[in-house]
Amino acid sequence: MRQSLTSASRSLLVATSFLALALPASAAENMTIVTFGGAFESAVDEAFLGPFSKENDVTVVREQYDGGLAKLRGMVEAGNTTWDLIDLESNDAITGCDEGLLQKLDTKLLGDTSDFIEGAVLPCAVASMVWSTIYAYDTSRLTTAPTTIGDFFDTAKFPGKRGVRKSPKAALEWALIADGVPVAEVYDLLGTPEGVDRAFAKLSTIKNDIVWWEAGSQAPQLLADGAVTMTMAYNGRIRTAQLDDKRPFEVVWDGQVYDYEWWGIPTGAKNEAVAAKFIEYASSPDNIWKLSNYIPYAPPRSSATDKVAKDVIPHLPTAPENFKNALQVNSEFWADNLDSINNRFLNWLGQ
Repeated sequence: MRQSLTSASRSLLVATSFLALALPASAAENMTIVTFGGAFESAVDEAFLGPFSKENDVTVVREQYDGGLAKLRGMVEAGNTTWDLIDLESNDAITGCDEGLLQKLDTKLLGDTSDFIEGAVLPCAVASMVWSTIYAYDTSRLTTAPTTIGDFFDTAKFPGKRGVRKSPKAALEWALIADGVPVAEVYDLLGTPEGVDRAFAKLSTIKNDIVWWEAGSQAPQLLADGAVTMTMAYNGRIRTAQLDDKRPFEVVWDGQVYDYEWWGIPTGAKNEAVAAKFIEYASSPDNIWKLSNYIPYAPPRSSATDKVAKDVIPHLPTAPENFKNALQVNSEFWADNLDSINNRFLNWLGQ
């Protein structure tokens, strides 16, 4: 793990740690939230932000980003944090806490935490849902249905372009699984130079057929446009395209790479009390399940799953049929190794 930025940032982290942020939000307060946008933000609006802002007279300002900590790090170092609440991937939540970019979480906001799925509460963040990276295809364009991660890499049997997120995360894991590595051994192997070499070698077999995407909304659009035959995607985005746009897409769950999404409060947030109140609201057993009814990401509290609509449950990453060959993202691995592996990834892209 990386150490905190400076002694000043550590002091700021302590000074702004929200140990007593469960105070009621006063009238006409503001909260700036940054998310990955698209269907997820729309679902958060419906499930949480709309009711919360109405009940507490809070004006919500929305911003979008594509992940990473560069912008947040710049804000904190400059002493000018303009975000109050941030939607984070796991490795960013861990690194953000280590570097003093996120405030310590007061777990009292969460009530009884015993029903949270293991690992769903971190020192500086709490899981908002369980999401998954899967791949999908258009059933109107393929006469034979792919069923495995190996099929994603098989351009002889399934010709055409592949949509892949422009990141080594999930892509390298898939490459190893497609190359015959059991999911239980993926990170042990990826933690070795030989494993990284093997993953890049497998990914290279489809390099010329890859269409890279960066924003989650691009994946279903590439598929809809016929620009790719199959695409890596977030499961919720594909389900939204199926329901809202009536797209004939099918999800392949084999080798799904699942992870938590997190709420965190940036160090120096100007409206931290309102953000903490939102976390308390959105994380409560009475509310946390509601997100799943708007986008099929699973609640991280086990007591909440039974409250999700029955027709939604089969589309959740945690549904038994979808979970047979699933791989949980090793967030500690990526927090420790993302920079070095990403440098190699960028060099590989340029070759």
